[in-house]
Amino acid sequence: MAAVAAAANGGGGSADPAGEFRSLRPPIRWHPIPYSEKRQSDMAAYAKRHYGMQTHRLRRPRVIVEHVAVAGTAQAVWNTFAPNRRDPELHELPNVCTHFVVNSRGRIHQLVPLGLMCRHTVGLNYTAIGIEHTGFRDSDLLTNRRQLRASLRLTRWLRCSRDIRIRNVIGHNESLRSPYHRERVRRLRHQTHGDMTRRSMRKYRRMVRARACPGH
Repeated sequence: MAAVAAAANGGGGSADPAGEFRSLRPPIRWHPIPYSEKRQSDMAAYAKRHYGMQTHRLRRPRVIVEHVAVAGTAQAVWNTFAPNRRDPELHELPNVCTHFVVNSRGRIHQLVPLGLMCRHTVGLNYTAIGIEHTGFRDSDLLTNRRQLRASLRLTRWLRCSRDIRIRNVIGHNESLRSPYHRERVRRLRHQTHGDMTRRSMRKYRRMVRARACPGH
């Protein structure tokens, strides 16, 4: 179990080596997608093309991106992310993924270690942790108490343990506004998605703000 926990926490993504915020960590089910050497190589090549950095490692993330999956179950999300094939939207390798998915019952599944990059937000993958939520629209998350409570607990733990500012907890639709947005491929410099809009995230960030980090 210790090895599993270490892998899930991800070797390099943590700013909390002493475990100061360990008590904030919500229950998380480790449900990894395959992240083979081929996928690592594809991720490093992607990072080189898009960010000018040839690595598949996520080091010192500065952003958390909230997503709505347009899928009804965590298993459906896993099934989409698991195969390392070209994604249907941008047709690039590796396939898309996020680090976590929170289902409608408030269960948190971790799909990828925090020390590895995932393709979930154009322009931010090099520095962002991705959280998917099952559902089809922002309101599915914002009106589901169990899912929202679990999401806020997860975001609080990640934010506090990695010293990520509340303003850098963003929705996918807000990606172009982030000061960390970086994209070398011209055709993708204005690419974003419609999930978790600024309006939705104003509500979400108010709830994040009400859950301060210990000692702050």
